[in-house]
Amino acid sequence: MSDIVKFTRMVDGDRDDYMILEQHERDVARAVGSRLLDALHALDTVDSAYKVSRYEHSVQSATRAWRDGADLDWVVAALLHDVGDLYAPYNHDEFAAAILRPYLRDQCTWVVANHGLFQRYYYAHHFGGNREVHRRHEGHPFFDDAVQFCERWDQASFDPDYQSLPVDFFRPMVDEVFSREPYQQQVIALGVRRPLLDRSVAERRASEPA
Repeated sequence: MSDIVKFTRMVDGDRDDYMILEQHERDVARAVGSRLLDALHALDTVDSAYKVSRYEHSVQSATRAWRDGADLDWVVAALLHDVGDLYAPYNHDEFAAAILRPYLRDQCTWVVANHGLFQRYYYAHHFGGNREVHRRHEGHPFFDDAVQFCERWDQASFDPDYQSLPVDFFRPMVDEVFSREPYQQQVIALGVRRPLLDRSVAERRASEPA
């Protein structure tokens, strides 16, 4: 079997052609995690008026999540929640969630998709905006998770003196997430809630070398 399709119009493709494309797309998808980490590094090149770069903010958020005893999905969500900043500055939350949705628990992707709205609580009133706009989601099963995500990990992670873990510490976690078969029911886990914090796990991690 050739490694390139025969057709120039999709309507003319046969089964062999589409088997080639399916395998090629799976091979490309396996590298998504690495490409996202490259995109994360690119955030270090963007001018920032914060005390840290958007890249450092992302790694710091993930480090806080890890030290809070968060599970794999939460840590990767914290690491990549702003990966769209460079490409979609006005809807970066939706951008990141769209990438993560096939691979992470629904709870985590909902929080990532809406964290921009929840973050407005910390600043919107300074511009005459409604800092309570996130309350339109009050009653949603993941509402409290989004509040906690922003409070503990997102809004708090602009500290130049915070000792973040190196991004390579998180690489195996990103690789594990993006090696999952996409859209698997047991991964997406619709409606399942898991805590952001686990004190016993946090204590154990604190006692182990990073």
